[in-house]
Amino acid sequence: MEKLFVRFATLTAKIAGKPWTFMACLAIVVLWAASGPVFKFNETWQLVINTGTTIITFLMVFLIQNTQNRDGAAMQAKLDELVFAVRQADSRFIGIEHLTEKELDAILDEVEKRGLAVQSGKPAAPIPGKRGKRADDIEAGQPDKATPAKERTGSRKPAARKPAAK
Repeated sequence: MEKLFVRFATLTAKIAGKPWTFMACLAIVVLWAASGPVFKFNETWQLVINTGTTIITFLMVFLIQNTQNRDGAAMQAKLDELVFAVRQADSRFIGIEHLTEKELDAILDEVEKRGLAVQSGKPAAPIPGKRGKRADDIEAGQPDKATPAKERTGSRKPAARKPAAK
C-alpha cells in the first residue's frame, strides 16, 4: 500500500510540476470563466470552480508534502554520507537535521562566521568545539586482536563447568 502511494505521489508531483499541467489548469479556468454568461454567473457556476480547486488543492498538499519529505530525507542521507566520506569534514554535522532550531541556529552562526572570514581572505578555521569522532578514529584506538583472558589484568579464572546430566 505504501509503495503504491509513493509511486502515485511521485508521479503526481512530477506531472503537477510540468508546464503543460499549468497550461491545462489555466485552460480550465478560462473555459469556466467563458461559461459564466451561459450560466448567468449563478451560485452553482461559482461553486463548481470553488469546490474543484479546493479539493484538488487539499489533496495536492499531502501528495507534494510526501514527495518533499522523501526527497529531503534522501538528501540528508546523501549529505551525511559525504560528510562521513570526506576525511576533513566535521562529523558533528552528521544528523544535525534532528537538532532543535536553537541548536541549528548556533551551528549556522558559526558556519556563517567562517564563511565571512574566508570571503575576507582569511583561511578557513574549524568550527569551535570538540570535533565528532569518526569510525576510523574509534577503530584506530582498538587493539589489533583480543587479549587472552589470562593475560588481562584483574581477570579471574573461568568457573569449571559441571558435566551435563544424562
